[in-house]
Amino acid sequence: MTLAAEKDETAELARVIGENLRRLRTRRRWSLDRFAERAGVGRAALADLEHGQGAPTIALLWRIARALGVPFAALTSSFRLPGTSVLRAERAKLLRSRDGRFSSRALFPPDPERRVEFYELRLAARSVDEAEAHPPGTLENLVVASGAVEVSFAQRTHRLATGDAIQFEADLPHAYANTGETEAIMYLVMTYADEEPGPPDRVG
Repeated sequence: MTLAAEKDETAELARVIGENLRRLRTRRRWSLDRFAERAGVGRAALADLEHGQGAPTIALLWRIARALGVPFAALTSSFRLPGTSVLRAERAKLLRSRDGRFSSRALFPPDPERRVEFYELRLAARSVDEAEAHPPGTLENLVVASGAVEVSFAQRTHRLATGDAIQFEADLPHAYANTGETEAIMYLVMTYADEEPGPPDRVG
């Protein structure tokens, strides 16, 4: 992918995120100030995101999704595709950490109502990515396709080699650490708890 094409993809993703944020916020009848308070994010930053400006990080989007009580895909999905879908690698939309050493690629078609998500994760050598707690009841099932990774949560560290897998409750802070000298590639299935009925501004 050329640099120009990558910029176009980033701009398109920012536009989709902005539209979804405005829709989800107004559906709850939240002001920007209330949204910022719930998400723990600056009002100006949220306003920029709603206007499709800036490049939101994975950590920031997780924080916002948790405040809204929605799956991660509800922020990045632009439409729903029925039936068979082919997701071309060259057209993938990548989300990256602030330092660019961790990336996430969705391996499922856009669907804001999806409760199970499938991702390819890449973590640079000798790097750590820290994740905030996901909504209550969220499960992560991770398999290491290549490399050596440590997954830490609840004051415990689990060492995984190529081919090893782990499932854990992800509704608490956790971290991935690449302990090797090459990039680690992982595949992650994220399962959210079923939604419960509640008022429009309920936070999961």
